[in-house]
Amino acid sequence: MTAQFAPMKNDLILRAARGEKVERAPAWVMRQAGRYLPEYHEAKGGRDFFEVCRTPEIASTLTLQPIERFAGLVDAAIIFSDILVIPQAMGMTVEMLDKKGPHFPDPLRSPDDAQYKEIMQRNVDVLVELDYVYKAITMTRQKLQGRVPLIGFCGAPWTLMCYMVEGGGSKIFKEIKTWIYKYPEASKDLLQKISELCVDYLAQQVIAGAQLVQVFDSWAGELSPSSFKEFSLPYLNYIADNLPRRLKELGQDVVPMIVFAKGAWYALEDLCKTNYDVIGLDWLHDPARAYQIARANGKTVQGNADPGVLYGGKAAITAVVEEMARGFGNGKQGWIANLGHGITPFVDPESLRHYFAEIQRCTSA
Repeated sequence: MTAQFAPMKNDLILRAARGEKVERAPAWVMRQAGRYLPEYHEAKGGRDFFEVCRTPEIASTLTLQPIERFAGLVDAAIIFSDILVIPQAMGMTVEMLDKKGPHFPDPLRSPDDAQYKEIMQRNVDVLVELDYVYKAITMTRQKLQGRVPLIGFCGAPWTLMCYMVEGGGSKIFKEIKTWIYKYPEASKDLLQKISELCVDYLAQQVIAGAQLVQVFDSWAGELSPSSFKEFSLPYLNYIADNLPRRLKELGQDVVPMIVFAKGAWYALEDLCKTNYDVIGLDWLHDPARAYQIARANGKTVQGNADPGVLYGGKAAITAVVEEMARGFGNGKQGWIANLGHGITPFVDPESLRHYFAEIQRCTSA
């Protein structure tokens, strides 16, 4: 049975994602619930990061913190979770190491690995394995009481495979490049398996209460244009093509879909030909040019300030927001304001408040 939720008081981002004309640009930012907030550390306490993700009450509390701190300035919440819950559901161990980030003690090293074969044969039930995410979404949606919509998300197949093979973040991506060039077919088999899980995972998030979803391809920029077309784009397309069908099968309304392929500036036109409603942009894009290409294809864009501007003071933030507003049509249609990636550590929350306030000022006139 689907949970009942309060009517929406602010559906600005949903209308913008669908390409409708709006009274101002909606705004949210990636990693808006996180370690730059003192209240985050208080709520997290001494708990392990993934323990927090697996505890719906705490994940819900963290999700709501920026909505409450920046009340009236933020137009969406994004559920507090992590892209690596899918590899965990597939049977891999993932740890979050302090000051180092995610770590896989036993990464996939070749298609001959017993672990690779086991993963490919495993029948993963995301409804069971990731139940804690859905509980957090439903709880958060109820607590929001219609204040703003709730975003669900997953990692893109290429980015998830990078982590599963590299064992964590990387500067040279030796292991994943070995895979795609030495074992291309096995790579594609794994990418397809992940893609199918992403569709089911996102569909269950929507059933739980997510009102739009984002696919994070954080390592897309590590691929050449031709490799992107072979190892990332087909699987991004699989999600965009099959999630609406899956939702209809489950008796659910289709929700707007956002794709964010960080670093893949060369792929903008290809991404604009997909079935995603919103194309996320990092700060490598010129706002006016990207907006022109996206609007010609009927797409909304999302982005794209350099997160580093939040270290630069109010005048620098204002200048960047004004440039974005000019380039993105003054926020009246086809733009969701965001950063070009997630908030970086040590940002002063008041700098982010100024960023949000300037977006409203520049797009409300």
